[in-house]
Amino acid sequence: MSVYCSVGSADSDFSLQQLNDLLAEGLAKLGPRNKILAVPPDQTRAHSRAGELTHAAWQYYGDRLKAVLPALGTHVAMQPAQLSQMFGNIPQELFRVHNWRTDIETLGEVPAEFIHAQSEGKLNFAWPAQVNRLLSQGGFDLILSIGQVVPHEVIGMANYNKNILVGTGGREGINRSHYLGAVYGMERIMGRAVNPVRNVLNYASDHFLRHLPIVYVLTVVGRRAEGGLAVRGLFIGDDVECFHRAAELSLKVNFEVLDEPIRKAVVYLEPHEFHSTWLGNKAVYRTRMALADGAELIILAPGVKEFGEDKTIDGLIRKYGYRGTPATLAAVNANPDLASELSAAAHLIHGSSEGRFTITWCPGHLSKEEVEGVGFGYGDLAAMTKRYDPEKLKQGYNRVDGEDIFFIGNPGLGLWAHASRLEAK
Repeated sequence: MSVYCSVGSADSDFSLQQLNDLLAEGLAKLGPRNKILAVPPDQTRAHSRAGELTHAAWQYYGDRLKAVLPALGTHVAMQPAQLSQMFGNIPQELFRVHNWRTDIETLGEVPAEFIHAQSEGKLNFAWPAQVNRLLSQGGFDLILSIGQVVPHEVIGMANYNKNILVGTGGREGINRSHYLGAVYGMERIMGRAVNPVRNVLNYASDHFLRHLPIVYVLTVVGRRAEGGLAVRGLFIGDDVECFHRAAELSLKVNFEVLDEPIRKAVVYLEPHEFHSTWLGNKAVYRTRMALADGAELIILAPGVKEFGEDKTIDGLIRKYGYRGTPATLAAVNANPDLASELSAAAHLIHGSSEGRFTITWCPGHLSKEEVEGVGFGYGDLAAMTKRYDPEKLKQGYNRVDGEDIFFIGNPGLGLWAHASRLEAK
């Protein structure tokens, strides 16, 4: 088990050429490989720089790179234009589509006793370690798992083996891991590299993935003070040490602790990245620890047209809504349709304010009735954008019409909390 590259700091700003050179140096340490599979994220993680790194891996290996499998999880398949935008001129015939309901193999099960202990006695199911069959049956001698480490609502810090076991995982594995995180408590997990959900995935890695030739390529990306994004770190390795080094840097780069709670926040969701509340509720997840009781959260979402990216999950969100933990747990106990889609139940818990603050959605393509039907407030996008113009607001506090508002240009790039909430925990 080795770390092949470990570079970066909170002040680093790597160019694309530097990244490509570092990747080549790391890959050279692996020795000859002849049948390679790349597993990057999809366009919802475009800021990860995984697209450029996948392209660099293709240039390095040439026709030995046999396939690219975007780690879709439950997301919809990427369209040709999205593939070109993110991955450049990699031949599109190399790309495969992951179907989380049909394309998987179960390699083993994390025992129910382990889940019971990790959930503090709340859950009693086993957890299936599931991956796309291309990984387990494709005969590859290198699987490059590429992505970004950043605070995450389900697993504390995104990426590492989540990219494999959730990104290319199956229905039961995704459902149960999401539900474990929700039941344990999102605010106890976010920003933590060690937590119950990660412990389950690490157990699965140690017991069921060791025969797979997986090497992780992990970026840490932050905002420059003058605007724009900078790659702060690159970590390449085949074990958990690589992930922990990236997570340590990500906390320095992506976690903002505020002295005072936010009374009013405005979050902008870029339309090419966010098309659903399933993704866009990052605006809720990533800010909730910074919002004061009674605060107002306004979400500007010009590209949002649906609730769930998966049609079944979209229907469940519309049916049950974002009503808070007690209502959602009761709905799971009373309704087989929700009980069989636990990732949807987890999402409903994550996306609720639990009545602590108000959430006003301003979507480009959902009606007032649809938004209010799931328990959110509705705001007119044109009017709200005119008042809170994302082109004019700077990251952080702004004065608008005599009031202070906290603006976040992309919630996927960070995690915000105020000190008193951290101290309370």
